[in-house]
Amino acid sequence: MKKNVLTASALGILAVLGLAACSPASETGGSPSPSASASADTSAADAAALETITWEDVDGVPSLTFDTPFTVGNVATRAINAGDGDTIEAGQNVALDYVVYAGADASQIYSTYDSGVPEVVSLVEGQVVADLYDALVGQQVGADLLYVYPDDSTEDGTAVIMAVTVASAVTPLEKAEGTAVEPAAGLPAVTLDETGKPSIDFAGAGDMPTELVVQPLIEGEGAEVAEGDQVTVHYTGWLWDGEQFDSSWDRGAAASFTLSSGSLIDGWVQGLAGQTVGSQVLLVVPPELAYGEEESDSIPANSTLVFVVDILAAN
Repeated sequence: MKKNVLTASALGILAVLGLAACSPASETGGSPSPSASASADTSAADAAALETITWEDVDGVPSLTFDTPFTVGNVATRAINAGDGDTIEAGQNVALDYVVYAGADASQIYSTYDSGVPEVVSLVEGQVVADLYDALVGQQVGADLLYVYPDDSTEDGTAVIMAVTVASAVTPLEKAEGTAVEPAAGLPAVTLDETGKPSIDFAGAGDMPTELVVQPLIEGEGAEVAEGDQVTVHYTGWLWDGEQFDSSWDRGAAASFTLSSGSLIDGWVQGLAGQTVGSQVLLVVPPELAYGEEESDSIPANSTLVFVVDILAAN
């Protein structure tokens, strides 16, 4: 997920803490991730250690009590409560609320309850660590579990302990689905291949817009997206001169993020809020709603950006 569209904060604390399979902590400067060689099976010793952790709900927020220093030999999970919602399936986007503790002194490291926004992981093998994948698939929405791993960056190897609750689960679309919309005259022309991947032609476009353009190309029939939602999209971005600078299609995986200022450029937040799941939207974003006078990777300063965005899911 490139920062051409997303700021580093959009990666989320789950990636920082190692639940995203390909997001090492060194890239974000956050807490250490589980060892890449960790087994997906919880050992008998680690299972016994997890049994000593007490989980209590305090005003709807999990509170953990355990002896310190708390250690485990490897990544370990423990189911606390079964949920009563829909069964979680492979391939879904799962929104997780959680509280993170340091095993050294039981201090709280982070809580999604403080931020008010759950984190979303894609239950796709290779995109999320195997232990979390195995712990979640087949559970039900509302389930509570412990996710614990040794902090290899510390001298004593004490654990990082997470109290995780499944807030929701949705199955993302593969591409935009809905009713085609005739775009306004003067915009770049978008065509789709058989997979839904867009290409663009600026030859017939008029003058470069100076204000945000939000042009639905396909109107989906799903839920309306609101600011603050966790949204999954496929997208491609171009400079106004036609040079492509980013594409989730080329990376082979959709992107998930929080639709909010600070996580995304303002042109995305303003342009996608109010659209519906299943929609495909053409955005023309002026510099003041993108990167302004600053360069960003291959995007020059004062660039007008053009995106085609498929809205695949929202949690």
